[in-house]
Amino acid sequence: MKYQTGLRSYTAKRIEEIERADILVGIPCYNSEATIARVIQSVSHGLAKHFKDRRSVIMVADGGSTDDTREAAKEFEIKPWQEKIVSIYRGPAGKGSAFRSIFEAAARLSVSACMVVDSDLRSITGDWVKHLLDPVVSDNYDYVCPVYSRYKYDGTITNNIVYNLTRALYGLRIRQPIGGDFAFTGALAAHYMDQDVWETDVARFGIDVWMTTHAIINNFRVCQSNLGVKVHDAKDPAEALGPMFRQVMHTLFVLMEQNEAVWKNVKGSVSVPTFGLKKLLEPEPIPVDQGRLVAEYKAGFRQFSGVYKDIFCPACFTALKKSASMAETTFRLPVETWVMVLYETAATFHAWTYNRTQLVNLVTPLYLGRVASFINETEKMSSAEAEQVVEAQAEVFEAHKDYLIDIWDKRKKAA
Repeated sequence: MKYQTGLRSYTAKRIEEIERADILVGIPCYNSEATIARVIQSVSHGLAKHFKDRRSVIMVADGGSTDDTREAAKEFEIKPWQEKIVSIYRGPAGKGSAFRSIFEAAARLSVSACMVVDSDLRSITGDWVKHLLDPVVSDNYDYVCPVYSRYKYDGTITNNIVYNLTRALYGLRIRQPIGGDFAFTGALAAHYMDQDVWETDVARFGIDVWMTTHAIINNFRVCQSNLGVKVHDAKDPAEALGPMFRQVMHTLFVLMEQNEAVWKNVKGSVSVPTFGLKKLLEPEPIPVDQGRLVAEYKAGFRQFSGVYKDIFCPACFTALKKSASMAETTFRLPVETWVMVLYETAATFHAWTYNRTQLVNLVTPLYLGRVASFINETEKMSSAEAEQVVEAQAEVFEAHKDYLIDIWDKRKKAA
């Protein structure tokens, strides 16, 4: 079923009643009753403190929660001069569909600035509103990404894949391309809304990287803002990140195909302007199941080794095989191997016209292995020290970009 709008009729009617606004803050959510009121409170206070002269609307875009998320959102009292919309979006289940409804609301309200924040945040403050919106409202930026102080084992998909690929492909050092908390102009929201992507993985977990990539390749003015520590309902990578990994990877690879003419001509990378807080803090640790990560890698290698031998170069396969024999405490998957795995997977994805989802499934155990390797490598480091390992890894991605272009073209020709 193709949805022509992400808004239900009662939401559209509520937007008509409000008529217009200057700022819209969207909060996509699903089963967030424990945190939603705190997030709304911080947003409301931040808008009152920093943008009291602006007409502001807070919109909760819910995915049909089965707990009391919507009730908690409706009951929380915001400032009397602010407006609130509590809605259930239309479309495929996922964060992207929630964003689509927020983009539509921004367009219908003709806002000049829009901001979105995750609903499971435990560390959000009113100042996040200032740090995200100020570059749009005061400095004419079109798109603001977040920078956080995150525990070294939080954000593993970003640290091991998305930051590196976005930087190497498109040439901007945007540290959190899928951070979850963004600000953008109303014009950019309307631009996003008009794209024909709402029946794809973009409507699920792929939305963040799609938004960031789209802003870069269409030459919107991009910056980032340091928000401080991010504490949220963090997920153990061994436990819950498989679906997100697959959808983000699929979206990344499709974007590579669509924007081949852009990224092939990009050399090196540059920093983007950074606003917000001036220093990074040490966040609270989160538990990880290292044993399970290594076990998943080894089980995946046993099951798929024949396919790995077919799709990866001999040096790559030999390194993967060596890792499969290592003990949990000494497990390593070298960064050069990981870079080649991702680049060769992207090239194979480009060459295949079928079984693409299965291809992404095949590399999921390898991602878990890279996370396990990163954990062992940085075990005795602070999060700030581990950040230097992430930066060094990103440089390896850049250094091997010619290899990506070469294998990308060769595999397509051979298909």
